[in-house]
Amino acid sequence: MTKTIKKDLSYLSKSLFIRGLQCPKSLYLFKTQPELRGEISESQEAIFSQGTEVGIVARGLFPGGKEIPYEGLSLDDQLKQTQAEIDRGAVVLYEPAFEFDHIFIKADILRKNRKGWELYEVKASTEIKDKDVYLNDIVLQYYVLQKSGFPIRKAYLVYINNQYVKNGELDLNQLFLIEDVTKQALEKQEYVRKEIKKLRKALAGDTPSIDIGEHCDDPYPCDFKEYCWQHLPDYSVLDLAGQKKKLWDLYRQGILHLKDIPLEMLPKSQRFEVEAHLNNWEFADPEKIKNFLDTLWEPIYFLDFETFQTAIPLYDGTKPYQQIPFQYSIHFFKGLKSKLGHYAFLASPNMDPRKELVETLLERIPPEACILAYNAPFEKKILKQLAERFPKYRTKLKKMIDNLRDLAGPFRKKALYHWSMKGSYSLKKVLPALIPELDYDELEINEGNMATQAYFKMCQTKDPKEVKQIRRNLLEYCRMDTLAMVELFRVLSKKSSLPG
Repeated sequence: MTKTIKKDLSYLSKSLFIRGLQCPKSLYLFKTQPELRGEISESQEAIFSQGTEVGIVARGLFPGGKEIPYEGLSLDDQLKQTQAEIDRGAVVLYEPAFEFDHIFIKADILRKNRKGWELYEVKASTEIKDKDVYLNDIVLQYYVLQKSGFPIRKAYLVYINNQYVKNGELDLNQLFLIEDVTKQALEKQEYVRKEIKKLRKALAGDTPSIDIGEHCDDPYPCDFKEYCWQHLPDYSVLDLAGQKKKLWDLYRQGILHLKDIPLEMLPKSQRFEVEAHLNNWEFADPEKIKNFLDTLWEPIYFLDFETFQTAIPLYDGTKPYQQIPFQYSIHFFKGLKSKLGHYAFLASPNMDPRKELVETLLERIPPEACILAYNAPFEKKILKQLAERFPKYRTKLKKMIDNLRDLAGPFRKKALYHWSMKGSYSLKKVLPALIPELDYDELEINEGNMATQAYFKMCQTKDPKEVKQIRRNLLEYCRMDTLAMVELFRVLSKKSSLPG
C-alpha cells in the first residue's frame, strides 16, 4: 500500500474519476492543459468550503478518530501514516489514504466495529436525487480498498436531513441520514473497472473528440466550458430562455445563430425572443401595464431582502439550507408626489439577525402600505418563516404578506419587453435594457451570491476597517436593488399612458 505513486497521465483520484465519467475530454484537458480551465467563482468556492465543513461536522457521528491530513504530507506520506494508524489499532480514521494501480483515494470516514471495517462517504446534499452520481464516488473507493487488500465490509452514504430543526446543541443523529449502499457498491465493481480502462485509453491518445452537450453542466458545471464553447456566437441558439432540449436538437443540426433557426420549430415564447432580438423590438402593452398598476395603492414601499444559507443550521428554529435574512433595503413613497425615502438594515456580524430585522421592518413599513418586491414569492417565503419564528408578530407579518405585490409580473408576462433582455425578466437583465444609467457593474458587490459571501467574510474578519468597507459595499448593493425597482415602477407608469 505504501509504494511510490507515479505522477503520470494514468494516475487517477476520486475527483479525477468523477470528472472523467462526466466528460473524458474534461479529464484530458485537466491533465494536459490545465491552464485552459476557467476561474472558480466565489459561489463555487463557497460550495466546496461548505462541503468540507459538513465532512468535518459528520466526524462527530464517530468521535475520537485519527485524521490523516492533506497539508504538509506527500501522497506517499499519507499512505504510510494511514497504515501506521491502522497498525496502532485505530478504529476510526478521518481522511485515510489508500492506493491501487495508480488510483489514490481518501475516504471521508472509516470505522471498525466487531464485524469489520465500514466506509462512510459524506455529502452536503439534502437528498440523493441522482444516486449514481454519488454512488460512483463511493464505488471507486470501495474498488481501491478491496483491490489494495483492505477488508471493507460495508459502505454508507451520509447526507443532510432537511427536516431537522435545530434546538439547542446540534443533534448529529438527527442532522444526518445514513444509507447503506453496500449492495450497489458491490454490483458496480465491474463497471468501475471498465470505466477506469476507458478513461486511461482516452488519456493515452490525442484530445478526445467530444462535442459540447448537456453533459457540460450535468451533474456539475465544467470548468473547461468557456474553452469548449468558444465556437458559439455571443448570443447563440443555446442562450435562448426556456426549455433546452429542442435547442440542443437545433445545435446538433448545425444551427448556431438565431437568424438560422426555423421559427416554426420553437415554442411561442422562444419564437418571440428570437424575433425581438433579430428585429431590435421594443414592446409595451399599456393595457396590461395599467391593469397591474391598478392593483397597487399608496403608500408604496419597495422591499428587498439579502439572505444566507448554511448546510449546518446556526440558529435555533432553523433547518439546513434555510435562507436567513441578514439585510434589507426599503425605498418608499408615502404619496407618488412625495419625496422618495429610504431605510436600510444590515445585521451585525456573528449574531442571529432575525429578531432585530423583523422588529425594525415592522416599525418602518406601515400596516396599510402596498409592498412591492421583485420576484415577490421570495420575500413572501422569508416573511412566512419570520412569522413562524416570532408568533407575537404573526398577525402583522401576515398582513404584510397580504399586501405584497410582484413588480416582476409585467416583465414576466412581457407587458414591457426590450430585445436586449434576451428572454429574461431578471432584474439584472431588465434594468440595463430600460435604465442603462443604473449600473450594477460599478458596485463592488453586484449580485446576490457576492453579497452572501461578503456577509460571511464580514463575520470572519477581525479587521475593523475591512468590516466597515464590507458594510458599505453591502448597503450600496441592497440599496441599488430597491432603487432599481423604484425606477422600473416609474417606467411602467409612463408606459401605461401610451396610446394603444
